[in-house]
Amino acid sequence: MKAYFAEFFGTFWLVLGGCGSAVLAAAFPELGIGFAGVALAFGLTVLTMAYAVGHISGAHFNPAVTVGLATAGRVKWNIVPGYIAAQVIGGAVGAGVLFMIASGKPDFVAGGFAANGFGEHSPGGYSMLSAIICEVVMTAMFLVVILGVTHKNAPAGFAPLAIGLALTLIHLISIPVTNTSVNPARATAAAIFSEPWAFQQLWVFWLAPIAGGILGALCHQLISKD
Repeated sequence: MKAYFAEFFGTFWLVLGGCGSAVLAAAFPELGIGFAGVALAFGLTVLTMAYAVGHISGAHFNPAVTVGLATAGRVKWNIVPGYIAAQVIGGAVGAGVLFMIASGKPDFVAGGFAANGFGEHSPGGYSMLSAIICEVVMTAMFLVVILGVTHKNAPAGFAPLAIGLALTLIHLISIPVTNTSVNPARATAAAIFSEPWAFQQLWVFWLAPIAGGILGALCHQLISKD
């Protein structure tokens, strides 16, 4: 149960910090954080919570990561449903807190609310195919990094730093394409408070990251000495 609470709080912080940087700060050009600032915010949420609760739950904070780690044999499949439930609920609560903060501004309009999308809802106007390829590949590479830096032969103590920086890099690449999901819990959380199109397109941001998580696990097994 402590592990489930750790996943709840970690995903809560990921959504509040990452999506919060987009909704509250990036919306004001004079603050100057832009795409790079949002990317860094997402990386910092994972880095900080991985150090804070990684020893409790493994710091997944992402259904695609949980499925990928189970595919690689790092965790047992019987924990997967509980972890995913905790992540989705934690993300939704984080989005709810963010909505309450953001709605305190008199002229606030939720709009896209940092939701993920493709086509006309992609920040750069990218197609559904581009979105799927991007989400699969980025999530796969995320799993390759996670599995590599948490390997028993990897330098101890640096895994959260590498994972946080990897997520930052992923956002720097893919924010223009999909607004970067690579995380079904994050995508669901934003969709709850966004416009109806976000739920209509949400299936892509469940299927593609989970497929990427499995692909990343399989790629790691090809190169790993386990």
